[in-house]
Amino acid sequence: MNEYELKVYHDIVLWKRRLSKKSPLLQRVSKKAQGKINELIPSKVHQVITDSIKQMVKALLLGSYVTTRKANLVGLSLMEKDKLATEKLSLYRKTATLEGAGTGAGGIFLGLADFPLLLSIKMKYLSETASIYGFNPEKLEERIFILHVFSLAFSSDEKRIETFEIIENWEERKQNYTDVEWQSFQQEYRDYIDFLKMLQLVPGIGAVVGAYANYNLLDSLGEVAMNCYRLRLLKTAPTVD
Repeated sequence: MNEYELKVYHDIVLWKRRLSKKSPLLQRVSKKAQGKINELIPSKVHQVITDSIKQMVKALLLGSYVTTRKANLVGLSLMEKDKLATEKLSLYRKTATLEGAGTGAGGIFLGLADFPLLLSIKMKYLSETASIYGFNPEKLEERIFILHVFSLAFSSDEKRIETFEIIENWEERKQNYTDVEWQSFQQEYRDYIDFLKMLQLVPGIGAVVGAYANYNLLDSLGEVAMNCYRLRLLKTAPTVD
């Protein structure tokens, strides 16, 4: 293993430590307050989010977001894969930011349209990232892994720790996960993004909030996705040649 891989391994160790820690106090207090806010959100909004996530899960499991691996990705070093993954994240983050600003500026109806659009952007990004790191999203087990990566990026402290354990031991445990409980999946995701995304529906500030929220949601997903696939490639501590 080379020095770059050794550095990445140490970065992953630090990332794992951050994941095991509780969210900051302010974030935990905000989450409790969010439960009250959720009660004020129209049922139609909740239903749009729920239906969008359900359809997204079904579509991914059927392979609708799959990007076939390209021959020129074979044999790349980890540094080259990281570079490609970073470039891909930048592209999708820009797309999500523009989409969030556009739908946020359009009021509640276009704001609601942002939920399925953003989910589609995230799933396509994850499919391409899997391919970059050498994992074939045409395989059902890899598509289920993608959903676990997604869940890790957007879940509560308790669910995050549980999901990370699955991801860290995927090769040994993947046979136990042949399906996904979308009800639990969508609840975690909805609770994670509700407050910020609800502000996107407010006239006058929707465009700014939409752009900001989508940028940060993609940024968070990108960090998690890259580290999850790096973790699978560097299961043991590398030694420098």
